[in-house]
Amino acid sequence: MREVRARLAATQIEYISGKVFFTTCSDLNTLKKLKSAERLFLLIKKQFPLTVFSASKGKLFNELQKLINGDPGSWLNAISLWKSLVELGAKNEKLSQGSSRPLKREVEENEIIVAKKLKTEQMQELQENRECQLEKQIGEETLEQEDFITKREDFQEEKFQKDVEKAIVGHNQKDLTFRVSCRCSGAVGKTFTAQEVGRIIGIALMKQFGWKADLRNPNLEIFIHLNDIYSVVGIPVFRVPLANRAYIQTAGLRSTIAWAMASLAEIQAGALVLDPMCGLGTILLEAAKEWPDVYYVGADVSDSQLLGAHDNLKAAGLKDKIELLKASVIELPLPSESVDIIISDIPFGKKFKLEKDIKSILQEMERVLRVDGAIVLLLSEDHHRCLQDCEESGIPLNSKSSHTDEPGIKKCLNPKGENGISETASSSFQASNQEGLDRTSPFGSLVPVECYKVSLGKTDAFISKYRKSHSSGL
Repeated sequence: MREVRARLAATQIEYISGKVFFTTCSDLNTLKKLKSAERLFLLIKKQFPLTVFSASKGKLFNELQKLINGDPGSWLNAISLWKSLVELGAKNEKLSQGSSRPLKREVEENEIIVAKKLKTEQMQELQENRECQLEKQIGEETLEQEDFITKREDFQEEKFQKDVEKAIVGHNQKDLTFRVSCRCSGAVGKTFTAQEVGRIIGIALMKQFGWKADLRNPNLEIFIHLNDIYSVVGIPVFRVPLANRAYIQTAGLRSTIAWAMASLAEIQAGALVLDPMCGLGTILLEAAKEWPDVYYVGADVSDSQLLGAHDNLKAAGLKDKIELLKASVIELPLPSESVDIIISDIPFGKKFKLEKDIKSILQEMERVLRVDGAIVLLLSEDHHRCLQDCEESGIPLNSKSSHTDEPGIKKCLNPKGENGISETASSSFQASNQEGLDRTSPFGSLVPVECYKVSLGKTDAFISKYRKSHSSGL
């Protein structure tokens, strides 16, 4: 919500269960700059959840068909707008490609004029120039090939746009091919599978508009999400998801989550930002791309992870922007209170000892963080429960009498006096309930600021932000 308001000047913003709905007049190039969204859809319908009748599947079948034939005008309007976006995108692509050609022709003409003015006695020098020019031409061809390789996804998008233009030229929508992607949960999901819903919707679309189904390479993809909260139908604005970053060679943490964590940290120019468990460096990559005038340091104990991070930095052109260190998160080779911001994905699993390690990690982070500095962590549900138990008991993490046998956590924290729902940093965030904080923090000098629940696909996690209120004395 924050990003669409700031980057797109969006209005009518609404957050509902993992999705952000908004209105904007931004162009396609601006929309492509969204960092916190997995995918972007052109909304066709958003309505209350479908009524499920336990006694009859037939009534629900009719309700599903009404999503198509109940208001065909909304479909035609959406398709018309989608067509305009595709055509505008193709036009802008052609203009950007054509803008570089006049300059090349101008250079070639100047070279011819210079060549004509050369005297006969300079033929030997001319021959040398020609050899240099040949080397230059080969270099240009090599650069063009490299540029082609880095733009493979753009080529896929361009090919998709050309196919669509052919299909919808002259408003002949019957030539459109489509595919339906469904996600069903709640009462609807118990009655019909996603495949069954897709089949019902697909047949209704063919009957209503005469479109043809194509599951492999359609011009148009229809996305439908049905649950107990809403019924949503939309068209993906871009075929390639926004979450696919061209500058990340090997993916680690989801790029959208990494960007949202960096955004929540409120990075300022000149700051020293540390990821003490950087892994493949996704968080640092996302941060450095958005906030370049910052000193970034990544640390990890794994040689293979550091090698992968190095390859990612090199591929992204950020090798000189981010320093990598081999070090343990509980023994960082940094002076006390030397870091402005810490952002990190806390690992979890059987190899990670929950109680002991999370305490040691937070203590070391607290030591190297300066006063008023911020920590943003991605925590598993177990880690979050553990820290919440400490908060509720009021026993500091570095206390010998702290809980050692309870895994425990439950809710997110916000500054004292603030209650209710917080704004989300991405379309996949769900703000949790927030309560006031006691004056004495169980995390030493680290004061919980805000927390968001985020989906990692098969599991959920929490992005928690802390701020150092005073010197830890460590």
